[in-house]
Amino acid sequence: MTPIEKAKQQVEQAKARYQALLARQNAEERKLDTRRKVILGGLLMDAAGKDERFGRVIDELMKRITRDHDHKAFEGWQKPEPDKS
Repeated sequence: MTPIEKAKQQVEQAKARYQALLARQNAEERKLDTRRKVILGGLLMDAAGKDERFGRVIDELMKRITRDHDHKAFEGWQKPEPDKS
């Protein structure tokens, strides 16, 4: 293998390592974003069960759902209602 071929191979390997690191970073960012959404959703649903203002927020957010696939996720679901006692 000539020095140029060896250098080219090293460059290709470095590019592959870079792409793998970039993909791993993007996956971690997506995972963290999903976790944040789940936590915020849980907090919102819990708050709706304690305060009707948050229930109204859920109503407004539900009106913004435009995709049928997303609507199906909520079929049969009822938002938490505040305890009236």
